[in-house]
This record gives sequence, C-alpha cells and structure tokens, in this order.
Amino acid sequence: MTQGNRSEASMGAHFNPDHAREMVEADWHESIRPALEAFIGIPAKSPAFDRDWSDNGHIDAAVALAEDWCRQQAPTGSHVEVIRLTGRTPLLWVDIPGTGAGETLLYGHLDKQPEASGWDTDKGPWTPVVEGDRLYGRGAADDGYAVFASLEAVRLLHDQGIPHPRCMLLIECAEESGSPDLPAYIDYLGRRLGQPGLVVCLDSGCANYDQLWVTTSLRGMAAGDLRVRVLEQGVHSGDAGGVVPSSFRIARSLLDRIEDAATGAVRLPALQADIPAERQEQAQRAATVVGGDLAGKFPWANGTQPNSDSTQTLILNRTWRPALEVIGADGLPARAEAGNVLRSETALRLSLRLPPTVDGDTATRVMADTLTANPPQGAEVSFRAAGAANGWNAPAFAGWLGDSLVASSEHWFGKPAVFMGEGGSIPLMNLLGRHFPAARFLVTGVLGPGSNAHGPNEFLHMPMAKRLSGVVAEALAAQAAAG
Repeated sequence: MTQGNRSEASMGAHFNPDHAREMVEADWHESIRPALEAFIGIPAKSPAFDRDWSDNGHIDAAVALAEDWCRQQAPTGSHVEVIRLTGRTPLLWVDIPGTGAGETLLYGHLDKQPEASGWDTDKGPWTPVVEGDRLYGRGAADDGYAVFASLEAVRLLHDQGIPHPRCMLLIECAEESGSPDLPAYIDYLGRRLGQPGLVVCLDSGCANYDQLWVTTSLRGMAAGDLRVRVLEQGVHSGDAGGVVPSSFRIARSLLDRIEDAATGAVRLPALQADIPAERQEQAQRAATVVGGDLAGKFPWANGTQPNSDSTQTLILNRTWRPALEVIGADGLPARAEAGNVLRSETALRLSLRLPPTVDGDTATRVMADTLTANPPQGAEVSFRAAGAANGWNAPAFAGWLGDSLVASSEHWFGKPAVFMGEGGSIPLMNLLGRHFPAARFLVTGVLGPGSNAHGPNEFLHMPMAKRLSGVVAEALAAQAAAG
C-alpha cells in the first residue's frame, strides 16, 4: 500500500500503536514480505566472497530491488538515489524531509554471506521458504529487512501526522566484508549527512523474540596468521620424531601465552578492559530474563558444558571479555592423506574477540609481539595481521531515547526492554560515532535464537521485524518532540 493511498483523516497529535500495528501487517502482506522473498532469491554475496561481484551483477540486482521499493513507498518529496563510486560497491541513499525537529541516520546493508552447507532439504540460501513466523533464506535477517523496516517506521509516523525528524537511509553493500567502502561514501556525502541526533542500526541480535533487546556494546576483533616453521620440508616421522620439534606443539605452546588452555581465559592484561558498573548491572538484569536460554541456544555436542554455570558471567564473557578461536589452518593434510611425516610447518588463522574499549590495532600488535618473541627452540615464527576492528560502547540512553524505548517495548511487546551487549562486531558503529559524537544510538535486531545468520537455515522472525518498525517509529517521534 503506497503512501498516496493513506487517508489524511487518520492524522492525529498522538501516535496510535494499534493503528500502526494494522498498517504494519497490511504493508508486510502487500509489499514488504514479497520484496524480501525476491531479495532472498538474489545471491548478492559480499565482495569478500565474490571477487567478480561487479560482473555478476547480483549486488546491483539487490540494490535495484530495494531502490524500486523505496521509490514506491517513500513519502512524497523523498529523494531516492543509488550512488556509485568508482571501484566500490553501490550505496542506496534515501533522504526523507522532516516534519519535525532533528535529523536521523538509519543504517542497513544488502550484501550477504556465502551459501554454507547443511540446509534442510526443503530449504536453501537463495530459496525463500515460509514456515509459521519464519522466513528462511540468506540475508533477510542479516540485514536485508532493515531498509524495509526503517522506511516503514517513517511511514507509520507520516500516516498518523506525527512529526518526525529528517530521516536518511544509508544502505551499503559491503558490510559482510568489513564495510571497506563505507568511509569513502561517508566522505562523499559530506554535508548531506547533516548532524544526526540519532543513529539507528537494525543489524544486531536479541536473546528472545518476546521483547525488545537494545544493544549497549559490541566487541572488537583482532585477526592474524601464526606460522611456525621447523624444517625446509617434511621428513619421515620415524627418523625425525624426538629429534625435530613438532611445529604444532610449538604453535600450541605459543597460543598458551595468549590463552589459558584449561579455562579459555585470555592472559594478557593489554587485551582486557574494566567492565563499567552499568554494564555489569545490565548483564545481571538480562540474566534474569534470558536464564539458561543463553547457553541453551547452541548445538552442544553430547555432554559439552559452557564456560560457566552463571548466566551473568556468560553474558559478560561474550560482551566484555576477550576470547580466542583458531578459525583455520594450513599445513595439516586431510586425515585420509596423512602420511607418517613430521611436517615442516603449521599455520593457524587466529580470531580474537576484544572488549568494546580495547583498540583493535593495539591488540594486534600485542598478539604479534607476544607470539613471536623468543620462539621455543629457535623455530621460525611469524605473525601476519589479517584485519582488526574496534568495538563500540553506546552513549547513555537516559532522556528521550531511553524513555521512548521503555514505552515502545511495552506497546509492541507487552514486556520491559532489556539492555545488553552483543559479542559480535559492527565496524561502522565506531565510524559513525566518530563522525557524529553528539548522536544517540539505537542498535537492535532480529538475530535471535535459531536464526543462524551466516549458517544453514538462516531465518527472519517476521513478527520481531514488524515490531521493530514500531519501536523505531516511536524513537523518531520522541526525537522530534525533544527538539
């Protein structure tokens, strides 16, 4: 249903959530769900996973779909534009004139993770499948729905004549590659970005689908390749075993400089951060809501146990404490091809999740220095950085934004809002924070239990997405009212 079909008689001075719910349901049935199903069918893999993205045209197809929808649905007077900087993925820009005070930037992305294996036989990454409240397929939840939900939020206010700030939708196409193109677009847009007092990002998670989960922080990341070399070439293990050190053993001992192998705790003080008292209190409150579901959402193998019996501890572990994982390896042949050889080298790709306030580049240097200093038995050891990202800690919510979120959670979920950090990274949050230091941030999302973003059977929980449009709408109205 287009904005032109809306009745001016529905406009009023106070936002009516019941009327807004009816509008959201109608719009999802008529235009949003069909558009999302078409979006799922486009294999718009991020450039990191599709080097020929420009020639293949899938990202362009996804942008064209979203652009067409926005042109049909945006309020009269809106400016819709696809910006293309040379050598970079395109950016969709929608500029909606304000009917009240203030400016807001609403972010989303249209690029996707690769297919992954393990999808159910009746599902697939590029095949939209609806089962109950779930829309299966790659990219709808992460984060294709955001452009539709964000514009719908503005439409809800426009429909009822509620003043809203100038709203700018910035939809990129390389987030899953680390947003390498976004800084150039931020610079290109320059003064057109204004001075937003609110930044909205719908690319985060939730611990359940029954209430509003507001993201208070995000972890950073430091990645790199540890390589241990002991020989020019592999030799017979019967001849060399006990004489030549194992490159795997040396790599293992080097990792123990970073991580306690018994507990998983990261040892280095430079990779730790003091956890603010407010975040500890929020984690305690969140723990009472999520309970055992935090650990229970993972597909544990047999009797594997989590790192703590305390849900509050687990929340702080995944939001404010560092964690190391080996995410790839070279030099290890497949088991079926493994001969009795003492291998010449072992290479490990390391991914270290960082507390929100620890600098990613600094952490990478600390890792490199720690791993390469005084190598055991004089082995050849190197560390090559493979990317770093800073975390993010939200500004205070007190005032109009916090009041709006408390009220809108009751309106749209019938339950209190929960404020909790997330363990992943959204690099652009720090970028936007640096550009707009006075802005408030509303970061939330639909990536909840079982949604499995990046993996098989990824799904969008449609009722959650619908409700978030209402939450964003009320935040926009509160911003305009606050002046």
